[in-house]
Amino acid sequence: MSQHTRGARGLVAAVATAAIASVLPAVPALAHTDVRGVRVQQAAGTSAAAIQSAVDAFRSGLGDLNPNEPGSFGVGRREINWDGVPDTLAAPNLLPADFFNVTSPRGVVFSTRTGRFQVSANDGVGPIKFENLNQVNSATFDTFSPQRLFTQLDSLTTEVHFFVPGSTTPATTHGFGAVFTDVDRPGLTSIEYYDVDGELLAEFDVPASPGAQSLSFLGVSFGDAVVASVLIRSGNVPAQLADGGRKDTVVMDDFVYGEPIT
Repeated sequence: MSQHTRGARGLVAAVATAAIASVLPAVPALAHTDVRGVRVQQAAGTSAAAIQSAVDAFRSGLGDLNPNEPGSFGVGRREINWDGVPDTLAAPNLLPADFFNVTSPRGVVFSTRTGRFQVSANDGVGPIKFENLNQVNSATFDTFSPQRLFTQLDSLTTEVHFFVPGSTTPATTHGFGAVFTDVDRPGLTSIEYYDVDGELLAEFDVPASPGAQSLSFLGVSFGDAVVASVLIRSGNVPAQLADGGRKDTVVMDDFVYGEPIT
C-alpha cells in the first residue's frame, strides 16, 4: 500500500449553505506548471438537486458512460454508485479493495492505512447509511444515488489507483470526481491528484455545506490523461464516531472518472 506525501494545498472554494457549480481557474492549485487544461466542477447544498448540474457537467466533459467490461475503451468515462455490490460484500461485511477491477471491472483498486473498506447495507437487509458503525449516521448522511454509501474504516483517507479494467496493467485517466455527504467544515475534506511518478499534480478542497445530510461534489479533469491515482481525505473523524462540534464525519457516494487508459 502506498502513502502519498501531502503537497501544497490547492485553490480552496469554501461554500456556505448555498449551492454552487463552477469552473474555476486552476493555475494556483497546480503543483506542476506544465499540467494543462485543468477544469474544476464543484457544488454543495442540502439536496441531490443542489449538486446535480455540477455532476452532469463533469460527466459530459469526460464523455459517454462505458459498460462495466474488461479492457479500455480509450475514451468516455466509468462510474461507481455502490448499489451493484452484493449484500454479502456490504455492511457489516468488508468490500474487497479490488472489487471494481476484478469482479466488476471498472479499472480502480482502493488502498488505505487499515486496508478495510465498507459499503452501507440496503434497507431491509441491514442498518442503512452506516448505522452499523454508529446509530446516528442515518440522520447525518444523505445519498446522491440511493441507497448505498462508501467509506474506509478506521482511517480518514482512501487512495484510488487506476488500472486497465480487469487487468494488473497500470493506467491513467483524464479526471476524477466524487460525491461526499455531510462536509460541514471547509478544509478538512479534499482530493489530491498524482501522476505516474507519485508526484502531486493538484489538490482541491471539497466545498462544504454545514448541517446534517448535506451533499458535496468535486470533480477535476485535465487536458491529458495524467492522473495515475488520487488521494481522498474525508473529514477529521472516521464514520464510527459521532459528528458534531469540531468533529466532521464524512463518507462518500458516487465516483465519476475518465476511462482508464495505458
